[in-house]
Amino acid sequence: MSRPTRRLPDGAADLDLLRRISAGDRSAVADLYDRFRRPAFALARRVLADDVLAEDVLQDVFLSVWREPSAFDGSRGSVASWLLAMVHHKAVDAVRREESHRRRRARAEEDLALSAPNRTGDVAEDAVDRVAAERVRTALRALPEAQREALTLAYYGGYTQREVAALTGAPLGTVKSRMLTGMRRLEEMLGTGGLPGDTSRADGTAR
Repeated sequence: MSRPTRRLPDGAADLDLLRRISAGDRSAVADLYDRFRRPAFALARRVLADDVLAEDVLQDVFLSVWREPSAFDGSRGSVASWLLAMVHHKAVDAVRREESHRRRRARAEEDLALSAPNRTGDVAEDAVDRVAAERVRTALRALPEAQREALTLAYYGGYTQREVAALTGAPLGTVKSRMLTGMRRLEEMLGTGGLPGDTSRADGTAR
């Protein structure tokens, strides 16, 4: 009779997986993922309260392990604690990015109410300005989210198109296309030449 294969203790098995990853064994990453997916996902989900973002964090963590398995320092704890610490760190970073993004978008949309110049001499003109600002706000809300986000960040947040691309994670060409399409839809809805302070050219680039 053949002797049964001796099962390694969990800690030793995890170290063996890291050694295999260091040797370029892609299947070891899959094995490590299968072993830690449940606790890692549960931790990321608890921090983020979002399944999609939690999955993104897990992919980021295990991609980091594949790229740099030598980052593990056995003197500072087990493989399990190292992985879960990475998950927690990246999940917290994701929360901060999402919150920062939400605040920027909220500030940009709030600025719509202040888009018309402040005047004290003519109450009638002030009323017209407020109505115009409300019309722009309403029209922007009717746009697809991606177009609305690009326009509010650029025209009311004061960001350049490159900065909008960096903030939203979209390619520059996509941002330009979203802004141009959004401006055309606003013009149709408002029957005007565009947003207050619009300085875009017909090709969708900002002057």
